[in-house]
Amino acid sequence: MNKRWAVKRITINLTSNEAEKLEKYCTVTGRPATDVIRELIRSLKTAEIEKDSREV
Repeated sequence: MNKRWAVKRITINLTSNEAEKLEKYCTVTGRPATDVIRELIRSLKTAEIEKDSREV
């Protein structure tokens, strides 16, 4: 499998509660935080947001 590398690296600041929630989720699912965050970003509905912003 050919893995594409990130073209942009970001740093996010999380509250201790947010960090703990992410860590627990990763522990339970056995997935790394980067994969979880990428999946959440991919699930964002950007087409709907773009449409709404043009109507304003």
